[in-house]
Amino acid sequence: MEIITFDQIKAQLRLDDEQATQEHDLLEMYGEAAEETVLALIRRPLDDVVCKYGSIPARLRQACLLLVDNSYKERSPASSQNMSAVPYSFDLLIKPLMKLTE
Repeated sequence: MEIITFDQIKAQLRLDDEQATQEHDLLEMYGEAAEETVLALIRRPLDDVVCKYGSIPARLRQACLLLVDNSYKERSPASSQNMSAVPYSFDLLIKPLMKLTE
């Protein structure tokens, strides 16, 4: 992972060391998927973001953590009983980072 760290994921999910160790591989996968998703949505590589902003913007980290949190809490496919979307704040975080044209 290049945007968020395992410790940040652990803190976001409020997991203790034992819980985080037991689910390490799953959490790593969620983190990698979140980073890939966010970068695809903003339509720019991480190097481009860092070049433009001087570092990884906090909003990019937070967007990734929101996706990890959503994936962790909603592990099963959506059904009419447990449908939920990624929080609206996710869109607010990534929209300013989106590359609109090539």
